[in-house]
Amino acid sequence: MYAVIVTGGKQYRVMQGETLRVEKLDAEVGSAITLDKVLLVGNGESVTVGAPTVAGATVSATIKSHGRLEKIRIVKFRRRKHHRKQMGHRQYYTEIEITGIAG
Repeated sequence: MYAVIVTGGKQYRVMQGETLRVEKLDAEVGSAITLDKVLLVGNGESVTVGAPTVAGATVSATIKSHGRLEKIRIVKFRRRKHHRKQMGHRQYYTEIEITGIAG
């Protein structure tokens, strides 16, 4: 069984037992969360597509850790203008493990 969920403005195809990194969620490590924005639920040949979400479908997950990704370096450069600008960014993430799909 698999599902397509929305969290942090992105869509993820998830299965039970899978671990993935999503945008930072405000919850404690080890706590259980429920993701209710489920766009699609599939079980073998039967697929249920929501309009826009599947009614009554939920995905439960456990938060494993929080962290930050590697730094992305941004360089803006204009030739012959004596202009150079350097910036960096580290994105926060939450690592979750999918424990169940209902729907």
